[in-house]
Amino acid sequence: MTETTKPTTADIDLIQRILPHRYPFLLVDRVVDIVCPESCTGIKNVTYNEPHFQGHFPGEPVMPGVTIVEAMAQTAAVMVGVHMDLADKVFNVYFMNIDGVKFRRKVVPGDQLKMHVTVKRGGGKVWKFDGRAEVDGELACQAEFTAMMDLTPKS
Repeated sequence: MTETTKPTTADIDLIQRILPHRYPFLLVDRVVDIVCPESCTGIKNVTYNEPHFQGHFPGEPVMPGVTIVEAMAQTAAVMVGVHMDLADKVFNVYFMNIDGVKFRRKVVPGDQLKMHVTVKRGGGKVWKFDGRAEVDGELACQAEFTAMMDLTPKS
């Protein structure tokens, strides 16, 4: 597939064909504006029935910051998966580094989290990204992260 014929969006079916994550740890519902291998935007509809809200925090449910960063990473992995034609292939993605994480607002049930991810460096096994997560155009989280694509066949 050439860059011009690659999908520019990923629905939940394509996301699950790329990512190994499943409920309750699949944290991206849709990826749009995919420009391989440069950038994309992930969408996470935050709902009260997610398991972390039972204990974080009772009476004031707040999406944990680590899951926001993970949602940004999953968004990036979908874009890389589209770029590298990894749908239906067995692989894992591992964090190597997370820098400059800042949380600017709470993310709560009913919010739609949009993760804007830009590639800083990539093309092989190791990729570096800038990520910004926003709710209604307001910055909720920002981070720079590096991940490794483990394409080693599993036996």
